[in-house]
Amino acid sequence: MLRHRSGAHPADSAQTSSAHHCWCLSHRLPAREIAELGGGSREQAMRRVCEREHPPGVVTYADGVPVGWCSIGPRREIPRLVAGKKIRPLDDVDVWSIICVVVRGGHRRRGVTTAMLTGALEHARRHGAPTVEAHPVDPDGRMDLMMAFVGSRAMFEKVDFEVVGQTDAVASTMPRLVKRAVL
Repeated sequence: MLRHRSGAHPADSAQTSSAHHCWCLSHRLPAREIAELGGGSREQAMRRVCEREHPPGVVTYADGVPVGWCSIGPRREIPRLVAGKKIRPLDDVDVWSIICVVVRGGHRRRGVTTAMLTGALEHARRHGAPTVEAHPVDPDGRMDLMMAFVGSRAMFEKVDFEVVGQTDAVASTMPRLVKRAVL
C-alpha cells in the first residue's frame, strides 16, 4: 500500500546514503544559510526547514518503508526559481513549484511516482495553492538518472498536468517544459 506524508524530509526517503546529498536545499537556501541552520549538516538544515510554515515536500511510503520524495513549495519561497533567468514565471499566478521527484532504487515502475505526485498536489491544495507547476523533460527513451529528478512529461500527465510552456533551461540536453495542474 502506498501512502504519503507531508512535512517529512528526504532523510526519510530516497536520499539516505549521505548527509552530503542535495537534501533539496540548494534551490531554497544559500550555502551560508544551510551551514548556519544545520551547524554544517545539510540533513539538520533540512530538518529545520521542515519546521517552517510550508513543509518542503512529501514522502511516499510503501508498506511503512519510505520510498519517494517530492520537493514542493510556493515558488516565491524558492529563491533559485525567483532569481533564475532560465525558468521564468509565465504569469502572475501564485504557483507552487515541484523541484524534484526521487524514487528509491528497487521501487521504480511500481506506481510510486503517481502516488507521490497525487500526494504533493493534495499537500499544495491543503496549504491553499491555486496551481502547481513542474519543469520536466520529454525524453525519447530512458532518462539519464543524474537528471531524472526533474521528472518526465509522461509522469506528470498521469496526474493531469498540462504543458503550458517551455523554459530556457535544459536537463541532459533536453529542454524543460512548464507543466501545470490547476487545483
